[in-house]
Parts: sequence; structure tokens; C-alpha cells
Amino acid sequence: MPQHSQIWRPAPQIRVKALGLHWRRGQLLAAEVPNDSGQIKGVRPLGGTIEFGETWQQTLMREFQEELAQEIQIISPPLVLENIFEHEGATGHEIVFCAEISFAKGVFETQDTLTFAEDNGMLCTARWFDLTALDQPGGPALFPTGLKERLYTRTP
Repeated sequence: MPQHSQIWRPAPQIRVKALGLHWRRGQLLAAEVPNDSGQIKGVRPLGGTIEFGETWQQTLMREFQEELAQEIQIISPPLVLENIFEHEGATGHEIVFCAEISFAKGVFETQDTLTFAEDNGMLCTARWFDLTALDQPGGPALFPTGLKERLYTRTP
């Protein structure tokens, strides 16, 4: 049975990730990132690790199918970020492709919270967040670090 309290550590190698940026009424869909005690330390757009031989676009489509059982459409070129971070004393290093996506019309329009299981069985909660409320003192951070700034400075 999936557990919410599973402890996660970053892999001791460079990982390449693809994350989907879904907006609803000006808010970004992101999954909660807990610390070891279960408190939410930040949020991260949904997506996952690019598998060998897979493009970032294929990864986004696969991850949203696996996690939410939904097809997506990629609607922007990617922002590419290098993310070197620390989580509970362990260092992680990622190259991240972040692209805007859309769901079919009406999908999740009335849901405020989405619950899904990662491939390791860990239960995750995602919801839509106001970008201005993230990376504020006392509030959750937006991961990967630097994404919020890039979203504000992105040119259409």
C-alpha cells in the first residue's frame, strides 16, 4: 500500500528531469515536497526523470499519463535550468526542462487537490498555487530553485 511518509533522498548523480507547467486561473499546479517530518517545505511542478532514449517531451507525456491518467499537450518551448540543491543533508544535481502544458478542456476544473502515487509507491498531493505566495518568508518554496524568477522574466 502506498505511504505518504516515505523518506526520499536525491540520487548521487546528475538527473535530467522534465516538468510540466499547468496554469489554472493564474495559479500553477505543483506537488507538495515534504521534509522528513512530513511538513511541506516547498512545491514542484509535476513531471519526472527522463529515461534513456526518451525525449523530454515523451517524458512529460508519460509522467502525466502514469501519475494522473491524463494526456497533455505541450504548448511552449522549454525553460532549461540547472538545479543543484540540498534535501535533508543530501546534495542533488538536476538539469530540468520546464514547459507549459494543457489538459483537455474541463479536466480537473472543479478539483482543488489531486492525489497520485509515484512509481516508488509514495503518495503525493498536488494543487494550484499562486506564484506570488511561493518563495516568501514562512511559506513554501518553489522548486527547482530559480524557476519563479525565470517564469517572471520569460518572454512569450
